Amino acid sequence: MKAVLLAGGLGTRMREETEFRPKPMVEVGGKPVLWHLMKIFAAHGVTDFVVCAGYKGEQIKEYFLNYAALTNDFTVRLGRDGGVVFHGDHLERDWTVTVADTGQATLTAGRVERIEEYVKGERFMVTYGDGLADIDISALLAFHAGCGLRATITTVRPLSRFGLVDVDDDQRVTRFREKPQMDDWVSAGFFVFEPEVFDYLRDSDDMMLEHEPLARLAKERQLAAYRHNGFWQPMDTYRESQQLNDMWATGDAPWKVWA
Repeated sequence: MKAVLLAGGLGTRMREETEFRPKPMVEVGGKPVLWHLMKIFAAHGVTDFVVCAGYKGEQIKEYFLNYAALTNDFTVRLGRDGGVVFHGDHLERDWTVTVADTGQATLTAGRVERIEEYVKGERFMVTYGDGLADIDISALLAFHAGCGLRATITTVRPLSRFGLVDVDDDQRVTRFREKPQMDDWVSAGFFVFEPEVFDYLRDSDDMMLEHEPLARLAKERQLAAYRHNGFWQPMDTYRESQQLNDMWATGDAPWKVWA
């Protein structure tokens, strides 16, 4: 089972950070948010990743190429017969990471189409490289298998961005509600796809994954919805990145499902 991570967008709403690096490389607690997302999958035994790089993708390549040096102490012996000795180890030693350049301007459906060769013929997962959740990946996969459909989308009920004011028939305010949970469900990513999904992704460089491809799957009644009632937080803005950092710093990070 491979997890495909969409990490190539421009992140225009986070220019404070993304002017210098791709959004999935913005750090939470000193680690890229992409790393946190991969740790969630790894906690459920999914350790084979395909990263769809694009904007400033060279930074993602350099991160994984130099992962041992970035996560361990090391000693360098200089000279013609030099070498590097790494001290200690890291818990990600069993991960397999494929970083694929999926283009600078390619939209999300096209990015998935471009990595077909790395997941060809097998069930796989896809999610955005900037949304964290305490999702039970194992339960999601079991749900998908039980539905017997070509695709499953994970849905959540997010908190409202604004506090709400309740008003009665006499135009009197009855109460304030501080950013309550919405009744409607929205997509949180964490898709599960069968190989047949690529038939819906042909010539899709200018398509969003949740527009034409998933709309067609829904029309054909081949798209299931897994409802996640726990924590979910996208990192769309600089403020949200600060919120995630604050949660990590205080030890209140619900997405940390690994030991």
